[in-house]
Amino acid sequence: MAFSTSETQADILVAGAGAAGLSAAIAAAQAGFSTVCVGHVDTRPNGRTVALFEASLRFYKALGVWPRFRGKTAPLAKITMLDATGARLPVPSLTFAASEIGLAAFGENIENDVLVEGLAGIASASPNLVLHEGMISDFHFEPDAISAILADGRRVTAKLAVAADGRKSLLRTKAGIGTRAWTYPQIAFTALLSHAKPHRNISTEFHTRSGPCTLVPLRPAGNRPNRSSLVWLMSASEAERRRALPQSGLEQEIEDQIDSLLGKIEIDGPGGFFPMAGMSANHLSGHRVALVGEAAHIFPPLAAQGLNLSLRDAAALVEVLEDARALGADIGAAQTLKAYDNARRSDIFLRTNGVDILNRSLLSDFFPVDVLRGAGLLAFSAIGPLRRALMREGVLTHGALPRLMQERPGKRLARSSGAPARQ
Repeated sequence: MAFSTSETQADILVAGAGAAGLSAAIAAAQAGFSTVCVGHVDTRPNGRTVALFEASLRFYKALGVWPRFRGKTAPLAKITMLDATGARLPVPSLTFAASEIGLAAFGENIENDVLVEGLAGIASASPNLVLHEGMISDFHFEPDAISAILADGRRVTAKLAVAADGRKSLLRTKAGIGTRAWTYPQIAFTALLSHAKPHRNISTEFHTRSGPCTLVPLRPAGNRPNRSSLVWLMSASEAERRRALPQSGLEQEIEDQIDSLLGKIEIDGPGGFFPMAGMSANHLSGHRVALVGEAAHIFPPLAAQGLNLSLRDAAALVEVLEDARALGADIGAAQTLKAYDNARRSDIFLRTNGVDILNRSLLSDFFPVDVLRGAGLLAFSAIGPLRRALMREGVLTHGALPRLMQERPGKRLARSSGAPARQ
């Protein structure tokens, strides 16, 4: 598929070339849709990582792209939650093991820049797909098509445009799709760490009154065998104070916050402070437009749900488009996009509100809230079927998964007995 110097025709235009946009474009092209993906490919290290859970790994394996990332990820075999809120009612610590639901690991953790760089390389070499590293300045909506006007003057016309251009999505705005937005009194500090003690493939969350402080295993790099990523939510005043600290002082505060769990801490590369906010689009589709990723939903980085939710958007959208094509229907028609909206609405609602409730429960020192949170964690700790259901919900999702994320032959998830599945 050639990219014209003036005007290009395609089945699908994907606006945005982050992990969600690139993934959606690759999936669409592999499904046989001529696809153009336009956006800025940002491969700069930024201290952020993404934990890809089981359904997301199935998605990438089904697309045949996962071999590109072998040796670049760290498995998450266990997740431990430790209460550091100082609640008047003691809250039990809780550890989930992937082996309880028949998995070797809940997922794999990878640096965001490594993932984006790999996906961009795959997209660039994919037949039926053009990746154009440029910007879109405007969109024109027609009855049977949608056109993007690029910053360099070129035009891309498609039957359907996929908005994967982030929280400030130009395409969502031009399509007239409103949003509900909110803020949190928190700043997230993200960084990559090297440390003296091994993480043993355990992700650890310290629940504090300012939000979670989470350590997620990373692959070794060079002479740094023990590495983790950090997401630490804190108040704005504490973020301002810590931002001014020398690196050695910040490293010591991290070590103190996590009770020296991993020994001596060193910050490994660039990090950053980011204000926390939430957003939910009023609709997931408009006239010849479908929203995926952060153009559709934003919430705090708790429980590693962000990109996993976005990949389910992409997988579900491609399935809806394949089904429409099989029936001879227009892939950009309102009825087709309504099916996508219906397929994704409940999952997005559940994750967005679940993360919001969890985050706000940590910020509140209201005794009844502490009682409910403690009782919930105690139930998850003591009741086997409940904890296994929670684990499955975290790494897969309720209801039917899109075809690209369904279980492949030879790998079965343990049922309610909790017995490990045979490989």
